[in-house]
Amino acid sequence: LGQNVEGSREFTGQYETYYENLEIVNRAVNMVVDDSATVNTTVKPVGHSGVVKGIKRAKIENLLTKEPNPFQDISTFKRNLIIDYIIDGNIFIYFDGISLYHLPAHYVDIEPDTKTYVQGYTFQTSIDYNPREIIHIKENSFHSIYRGTSRLKAAQRSMSQLTRMREFQDNFFKNGAVPGLVIKSPSVISEKNKERMIQSWMTRYRPDGGGRRPLVLDGGMELDAISNVNFRELDFESSIESSEKEILKVLGVPPIMLDSGNNANIRPNHRMYYLETVLPIVEKINRALERFFGFAVTPDISNIPALQPELRDSAAYYSTLVNAGIITPNEAREALNY
Repeated sequence: LGQNVEGSREFTGQYETYYENLEIVNRAVNMVVDDSATVNTTVKPVGHSGVVKGIKRAKIENLLTKEPNPFQDISTFKRNLIIDYIIDGNIFIYFDGISLYHLPAHYVDIEPDTKTYVQGYTFQTSIDYNPREIIHIKENSFHSIYRGTSRLKAAQRSMSQLTRMREFQDNFFKNGAVPGLVIKSPSVISEKNKERMIQSWMTRYRPDGGGRRPLVLDGGMELDAISNVNFRELDFESSIESSEKEILKVLGVPPIMLDSGNNANIRPNHRMYYLETVLPIVEKINRALERFFGFAVTPDISNIPALQPELRDSAAYYSTLVNAGIITPNEAREALNY
């Protein structure tokens, strides 16, 4: 257990940059974050004691469904947590005995212990917390038993490639969007006159500057294009589309959900998105909260449109159990979150 956690930490600044600058990354991450944060939470008694002792169910319910602390609503609080989960691969929550506070994951260091697993947590290299004050939710990782790995790591190649293609397009327009030209001269031109001519052309004949004056060539000069590149060839449409799909798949967002127009497969993909992406994230957070507080924390899916067919199936299933006398109507109501 006593491995060096500093060696397992990953620099996540590049992922933050991709999130802020790449449209597809920003949109997909925000989709997962917003949808995960809107899943309601149900708090029920459970048969084991948590890390925190003597806290009442009503207090936990208020913290997890309404007001985690005096400064944030539950939606803002959850969205901050899940952004950290996707970009850094870790969530750290501090409980001071009264309120819950989000600690940005890239400022938190884990201090390992050979016997107790974790000795403590350090925030911004100066503030120390003991393990009984911190709720840590870890994303899946192979090399570390302490810290999770960012979900964006697997898409790093696609995001880097997409960034380079965009930069190439930007430079194309920044340089006037004009392919290179060679001026043929029948005689030798002095270096001074050559530089003056180059500066004159760069100033007057840039399309982005509105230059449309005709060229006047004398002395036997000729123009010769050294490049046949045009913007259509620089659009990289198929390559960009392929990179975007890879990024979406890594984040667990079906690409069809971001395609425009009507599609008959949108509903099953929407359902799969919730079952395989959103709810697993919510469950990981809930299991950590359940262990810490000692109350059963479960997702309430009754208000999720994509999962409504499951509710119809559940209603028929529990109705059958009630009619057969296996469970009572009240037990069925509780199972259906009524």
